[in-house]
Amino acid sequence: MSIKGVRQAELARAKVNLCLHVTGRRPDGYHRLDSIVVFPKLGDRIEVEPASQLSLAIKGPFAPGLSAGDDNLVIRAARLMGGKAAILLEKNLPVAAGIGGGSADAAAVLRALAKLNEAPLPDQARLTSLGADIPVCIGTHPQRMRGIGDDLSALPSLPPVWCVLANAGPMVATSAVFDSLETRHNSALPPLPDTFAKPEALFAYLSNTRNDLEAPARALQPLIGEVIEALRATGAALARMSGSGGTCFGLYKTQTDALAAATTLRTQYPKWWVAAAGF
Repeated sequence: MSIKGVRQAELARAKVNLCLHVTGRRPDGYHRLDSIVVFPKLGDRIEVEPASQLSLAIKGPFAPGLSAGDDNLVIRAARLMGGKAAILLEKNLPVAAGIGGGSADAAAVLRALAKLNEAPLPDQARLTSLGADIPVCIGTHPQRMRGIGDDLSALPSLPPVWCVLANAGPMVATSAVFDSLETRHNSALPPLPDTFAKPEALFAYLSNTRNDLEAPARALQPLIGEVIEALRATGAALARMSGSGGTCFGLYKTQTDALAAATTLRTQYPKWWVAAAGF
């Protein structure tokens, strides 16, 4: 329970696309997607507290080079709520890395300000106007995301699964990845089952899906392929790129397996960003 006017903290969880099918392109240039999105229990941290004016401070390992000005999505989200607050962003996730960092931060600020001021969240149309990924990031629970990100639906319950996220460093421009797509009219996801009783059922389903952005991203930045192969070598049940890259993920049945894989990757590739969490 929140108390109005008291500092509020939120975890801006990473957004991982377990699969991402590009199914079309609208006349306005936005792409239609069909994706299963999950939120591992790791991410940036947001704190907001009452203040006489709106401000943003950024700290953390990925703070350098990140603007705290009016163009930051966190500031734009705060203005959407119309409140005055001092915002602290602890940036733990790589920037522009295909795991929804900016959108997750903005969604966390919206949640925190709603609690701080005991105010309702903006409706979905206003959230989508802020960013296509904002609506799905508001809830931080697994969802199927279609359209440009505004068509959300519940998923069958997922079994406990662990993932390892790995990023070798180089950023990939989302616009360049979409521009490099060979086709923008691909098949939607296979029919979803009523339930995923065990991790193996989820892994089997995902093996018949894909990330249509992975091939063009790998062509632009071959290091993404090396990260995927490194994850596979740790015994991941599935290894794939998230979003438009360049963060990749491996899926594991148990916490023990995931933590062991993360340790192996950190040892072999000390310059990579590596994190493990359940979802």
